[in-house]
Amino acid sequence: MGDILIVDDERDIRELVADILEDEGYTCRRAGNSTECMSEVEREAPSLMILDIWLKDSDMDGIDILKIAKRDYPGMPVIIISGHGNIEIAVAAIKQGAYDYIEKPFNIDQLMVVIGRAMETSRLRRENVELRRRDAEPPVAVGSSPAFRTLKSALDKVTKSNGRVMLTGPAGSGKELAARYIHANSGRADHPFVTVGAAAIEPDRMEEVLFGREGERGVEPGLLEQADGGVLFFDEVADMPMGTQSKILRVLVDQAFARVGGTEKIRVDIRVISSTNRDLAALAADGLFRQELYHRLAVVPIEVPALEERREDIPELAAFFLDMFNKTQGLPQRTLGGEAQAVLQTMSWPGNVRQLKNMMERALILGEGRGEISAAELPQAEEGPQPEGGRVVLSGSLATLPLREARELFEREYLLTQINRFGGNISRTANFVGMERSALHRKLKSLGVVTSPRQGTRPVAEQTAG
Repeated sequence: MGDILIVDDERDIRELVADILEDEGYTCRRAGNSTECMSEVEREAPSLMILDIWLKDSDMDGIDILKIAKRDYPGMPVIIISGHGNIEIAVAAIKQGAYDYIEKPFNIDQLMVVIGRAMETSRLRRENVELRRRDAEPPVAVGSSPAFRTLKSALDKVTKSNGRVMLTGPAGSGKELAARYIHANSGRADHPFVTVGAAAIEPDRMEEVLFGREGERGVEPGLLEQADGGVLFFDEVADMPMGTQSKILRVLVDQAFARVGGTEKIRVDIRVISSTNRDLAALAADGLFRQELYHRLAVVPIEVPALEERREDIPELAAFFLDMFNKTQGLPQRTLGGEAQAVLQTMSWPGNVRQLKNMMERALILGEGRGEISAAELPQAEEGPQPEGGRVVLSGSLATLPLREARELFEREYLLTQINRFGGNISRTANFVGMERSALHRKLKSLGVVTSPRQGTRPVAEQTAG
């Protein structure tokens, strides 16, 4: 049922409590002083500790042990017992994080009720953490484009270190997913991944949320303590208040902090990963972000590319999301048709990967049938009036040009779109448009279009005719 450590300097009480608990199915360990107690805890943290306040022949009393236990093992409930109880001791114990306080001589039935509640609370906390991990977006790296391969190579290089990483890129490009990938493939994977949404927390509550607080309600651990041993992810760190920035800088230097309302230094072992969609270096230069904090956070800067820069990955990403929604939400199992893929690869993506994910969810919810998703089911295909009989509606500017100029403009834009769609790969573009590779090169040259010598590394650029 659970492993309970009983700490009391009176042997008779240790044995009495242990006998009763073992009859109820619990496993018990015993300690008669602070040295034995800390040795047992360091060997393996128990599921719960029953701790006497006054310990004879000990270097520490119960309150001292409680402070260390809540600092190093915040999820372990501690029940304080004492034969010299008074209201001041009870308040001090609760403020330091004790689950409850019971005076000697205690009622065994009362003790069993408190133990049962404490163990249930501990179990629910563990389940809650596990559910949060399970519900988190899986840290799966999806893509094969040159831009994605460059990103994945950079992420793989930093997984085994503890260096601080700064992820930059536009909103929705997948910066948090990149951070989770680093965490999941690092030595901290079995420890928490805690996100700090700098823009979502009210500025006047930021310090309380990060550092926790001590008050009449006892100790309330903050996100820094919750992330101990794992990763703390500052999402959109540029939105962090200036006052909090200076305190976070001190945490990074000392790896320690004090809770709001407290004075004791809490030590933590965390790896910090940050993200921003803004030019943080420019903000720091303008005095809008602390220079020192910027340099400490951006030890390893990694750019997460926009979806526009990795159009080749769109069919693969879309297929991943369609499969994910089928498994997690029970939505129909569907695939993208070839025409739908082409539409997605030529669309504008201001919302990046997040926009694509939302579009796939919408297509599954509102779509018809279980076969391939057609281009007509995609949101862009629904915008504006649809021409009849397969006609193409000309833009106003194109309609005013002579046929020769309009044809050249159309061919140039069409081929630029297709080359960008295939990540600059001329062979794949030629195959799709139905031209020989050499003929496509000649056509591009005649239209004033140049491609990167390293295909796929950058989108093609339009050459201005002299």
